[in-house]
This record gives sequence, C-alpha cells and structure tokens, in this order.
Amino acid sequence: MNYIWLGIILISFIFGALTGRLNDVVNAIFSGAKSAIDVVIILAGIMTFWLGIMKIAEKSGIVNFISKLLQPIAKLLFPEIPKGDRAIGDIAMNFSANALGLSNAATPMGLKAMERLQELNKDKNSASNSMCMLLSMNTAGFQLIPATVIAILAANGAKNPTEIIIPTLIVTSCAFLCAITAARLCAKLCPPQKDSEVSE
Repeated sequence: MNYIWLGIILISFIFGALTGRLNDVVNAIFSGAKSAIDVVIILAGIMTFWLGIMKIAEKSGIVNFISKLLQPIAKLLFPEIPKGDRAIGDIAMNFSANALGLSNAATPMGLKAMERLQELNKDKNSASNSMCMLLSMNTAGFQLIPATVIAILAANGAKNPTEIIIPTLIVTSCAFLCAITAARLCAKLCPPQKDSEVSE
C-alpha cells in the first residue's frame, strides 16, 4: 500500500511539472492536510462523547439490562453461549457501538467478546459458530445512526449531513440480515467436530 501511495504522489508531481501546474499540486497538498486535521478534530470530539456514553452505560448497569433484553435474540444467534454469560454483554456493547456508527469504539468491545468466545470454544484451533456469527455481524456493520459518516459530511460542509441516515439504515439492514443468514447456513453445512474428533 505504501508503494501505491508513493506512486500516486510521484505521478502527481511529474504531471504537475510537465503541465506547469506544480503550484496547484503543492497547494492541494496543504489544503488536503488542513481538511484532514479539521475532520480528525470533529471525529475525535464525537468519538470521545460516545465512548464516554458507553462507559457510563457500563458503570450504571445499562449494559446488563441490555444484555438481558437481548438474551432471547442472543440465544437464537449464539446457542453455544451459556445463559447469563458475560459474553452476551460484550456482544451487546459491540452491537450498540456499531449501530451508532462508532466502528472504532466497537473494535475493542468486539475483541473482548471474541476473547470470551474463544474461552468457551471447545476446539481452540478453529473458530466456533458463535465466533463466525459475531464476525459476520461486525463485517455487515449494521448502523442505526452513522455518527462517523455524519461527522465527516459535516466537516466537509454538507448542507444536510443527516440525510444519509435512511439510505444507510436500509443498506446496512440488508447486509446485516444477509450476513446472519449466511453464517447460519454455513453453520449447518459445516457442523462443529465432536470432542473425539478434535482430540484426534
């Protein structure tokens, strides 16, 4: 990837020099750098706010409440997880962060959930059905409120950055349902090995 970026930069300078527009190339570099800093500052503010909300929800017991609400759904999607296991809470937080469009905030929660699922996994050398389901859900990236995208649009001067909410909800809902369906079908086509087969 570094070679690709280097090639793009070199080609820009070469064509700028050949066409006599090298000043425009340099100005574009500085204006792009300024825009990047502006976007980063706005994103940092939004990420800090939502991460704080997530921490408050965790400390106040809202996470436990959400995990109890999600217990019936989690039992269908993750039948391998024992009832009341803390993995449900981790998955709930991961899903909530993704739904709010906070993919960076969802990553550590997803890793925490994966670690717990690996502890529950009988075959340590391959992913369990629950791990595959969680990975599928994260890859689909269901978003109720695409906060990060809205922040980027607002930083770049969009007149109505929230108009992206409905299209994003439709697209991510379809992707989310397809991911869950694919994970369930693959789980049936490739059932987990028995303990005797694993030990062999």
